[in-house]
Amino acid sequence: MRAWTIAAFLAMISLVVAACASDDDNGGASADPPAPPDTSSPASASGASPSDPSVDAATAPQGPSNVEEAQTPPDVDLSIHSVPLNEIYFDTFDGGSVPLSDSTAELRLRLLDAIPPIDRPVYGDASAGDWLAPDDLVLGYVAGDQAYAYPFKILNYHEIVNDDLDGVPVLISYCPLCRSAIVYDRRVDGEVLSFGNTSALYESDLVMVDRTTGSYWWQVAGTAIVGPLTDAALEPLPSVVATWTDWASLHPETLVLTRATGFSRPYEQDAFAGYADIIDSGRFPFPVGEAALDPRLRPSALVVGVVINEVARAYPVENMVEPINDEVGGNEIVVFPTEGGATVFGAIVDGETLRFELRNGDFVDVETGSVWTSAGVAVSGARQGATLTPFPSRTTFWFAFVGAFPDVELHSG
Repeated sequence: MRAWTIAAFLAMISLVVAACASDDDNGGASADPPAPPDTSSPASASGASPSDPSVDAATAPQGPSNVEEAQTPPDVDLSIHSVPLNEIYFDTFDGGSVPLSDSTAELRLRLLDAIPPIDRPVYGDASAGDWLAPDDLVLGYVAGDQAYAYPFKILNYHEIVNDDLDGVPVLISYCPLCRSAIVYDRRVDGEVLSFGNTSALYESDLVMVDRTTGSYWWQVAGTAIVGPLTDAALEPLPSVVATWTDWASLHPETLVLTRATGFSRPYEQDAFAGYADIIDSGRFPFPVGEAALDPRLRPSALVVGVVINEVARAYPVENMVEPINDEVGGNEIVVFPTEGGATVFGAIVDGETLRFELRNGDFVDVETGSVWTSAGVAVSGARQGATLTPFPSRTTFWFAFVGAFPDVELHSG
């Protein structure tokens, strides 16, 4: 069984996504799909500049590149694949779609990076996030001693950020159609890859392309599904989705991705407001398989998923108030709720397994009564100054996580 969208709905979603796509100011191959007229946006159609309201005036339009210069990847080798080619769909940004099996090399090249990745991210201090509303969501990541925040309102229009942080080549990935925010290590078998956007979707999820081999990658699963690297996997890194206020209060020295992207986009707008209600009614913008229709949760239920030693478990974010003590794949973990998501940590400190509870509004370990933050830091008590080891996680809509990991166990409290 497949959930096919009606033509009018597909056209609407394509136009929304088309707002993400226009001329590629970074010089890569791109499409020029139509964008809906937007008289409310102050951004100039001529491209971003420091004087545009959509760009932070204090920063240059583009930053120094921490990754290799973007290059056009080789065309994908369709003879190698792990999923049916006719189940991968290109969004043509005109209300239509084309399965990969029917696509031409010319179409694939035209749609490459139509939603442009950010290869030269510009960061500012926390004041650079003053344009965000307190409850705007960010993808948070900590590299060494430095915290980074990636606003969803920017990721909506770019989906991919390639960077090198604290010596680790990282891929910041986000698919608005799945609300899937995941950080990956860009190294595969010792080779550093950089990623572009195919404009294709599999299971209604972003399909990325590595610029070295032209292989196609399924974002939520983190695996290559077409091309020479088929079945290779990216390593997920610890990250969290939180409100801007929550993240900034936990990490006052955070850096935040600024609107100085080199592109003119209406970043202040949320192009996907109301989208969750649409997929909950069964109208997915692109086909999904049986696994994605798992009825244990509604499709748009937000979950934080972990995969440890091949055991997948999902934790529903809605109504999560207290810390969750659990064991997954032989590892003792704790899941702390945040405003907007959850963090996942190993629960062992100095050889002792800690159990956590909510006490007077604080996260407290039962063993010593120490108070901990959702960032895994003890701020008072016998263990003050101790830290928990973060575990990788994926924050996504339920349909996307169960579609990628159909054997997932659902935590039910």
